Amino acid sequence: MASPNVIILSDSNFDAEVGKATLPVLVDFWAPWCGPCVQLSPLIDEIANERAGKAIVAKVNVDESPALAGKFRVNSIPALLFFKGGQPVGQLIGRQPKAEILSKLDGLA
Repeated sequence: MASPNVIILSDSNFDAEVGKATLPVLVDFWAPWCGPCVQLSPLIDEIANERAGKAIVAKVNVDESPALAGKFRVNSIPALLFFKGGQPVGQLIGRQPKAEILSKLDGLA
């Protein structure tokens, strides 16, 4: 069960949630069949809870929103994309340590 602080993104709400965000945004591109994605999920939930009010944490299921994955050239998952002012400003591919994710996210504040 995802954290209530994690926004589930789709083609229909991506621009509203990410494009107009005033806070830094972390978007986890994942799929339910991807083992490393599933292993990373609790960590993404933790970050969402810890950074509530300071950053937005969201997830995109690449199977349900392949156009978004294509738009941001997501070829491998898990892919963590970082946005500031609605624009992508960084990316991490694969399972990453929490400190690395937080360092990148907090650096956008």
